[in-house]
Amino acid sequence: MSKKNPEYDFKWCPGCGDFGVKRALEMAVQQRNVELEMPMANTVVVAGIGCSGNIVHLYDGEQPFGLHGIHGRSLPISFGVKMANPDLNVVVVSGDGDFLSIGGEHIAPMAQRNLNVTAVVMDNGVYGLTKGQSSPTTDLGVITPTTPFGKLENSLNPLELYLTLGVSFVASGFSSKIKELTNLINQGMKHPGFSVVHVQSPCTTYNDTYDLLKGNAKKGIDATVHDVPESHDPSSKQAAYNLLQEEGIPLGVIYQRDESDPLDQRFNVMREKANARDLDRQIAAFQI
Repeated sequence: MSKKNPEYDFKWCPGCGDFGVKRALEMAVQQRNVELEMPMANTVVVAGIGCSGNIVHLYDGEQPFGLHGIHGRSLPISFGVKMANPDLNVVVVSGDGDFLSIGGEHIAPMAQRNLNVTAVVMDNGVYGLTKGQSSPTTDLGVITPTTPFGKLENSLNPLELYLTLGVSFVASGFSSKIKELTNLINQGMKHPGFSVVHVQSPCTTYNDTYDLLKGNAKKGIDATVHDVPESHDPSSKQAAYNLLQEEGIPLGVIYQRDESDPLDQRFNVMREKANARDLDRQIAAFQI
């Protein structure tokens, strides 16, 4: 509970990676507003269901518009918001279960449309809100409440999926690196088209992967995450695919299509070509 939202009972566990994502999003939006001289009301945050959705209610400081939607449908809702008012800065916040499982069917259509929104996906490898069931990014063989004898499916590589489906901006972040993540989200919002910033955001209760991601010398654990090499060419999809075949999880911009025409621009071109009817002609078309 909070003074801001006394009617809503929500919480994140101590140490949850989503705290870092929330702060990075707040800073990125603030930077954008200052740079473009935009009011906070120009930004709309659309959430699905899951721990990630609490960002709408936990957002600190001056408030953007927020819409806490339904499970797996954050992209269709953001589609409606953006097309109703293309001037809005629309940000989707979602989790690996919400975005990649029940919501997975919506990624390809939005990539093909190149919808001009930014999706920030918090990946903790489980369904954290509903007690740690396996998600698409849970590793093979992991025991969870829904896989008591070990998960049978291989884990999904989200970054490869986004590239394959045609997302025009793909970035990878880590919730513990807030400044770097802030920059990635800001770049995603500036990109003219569909951008996905996929964030490693560990769940301290059901899937604590901090040591695995950051490394722990005392335990003999090497870090999994590493920065994208300076030599990487993010404009090359082949270079992006090659990067993702290497060991570990790269952090930074994986791919960005140079010439990216977003859906709202395509729609404006189509509208100019259309032979629009005035009201009288439209009414006359229905008369017998």
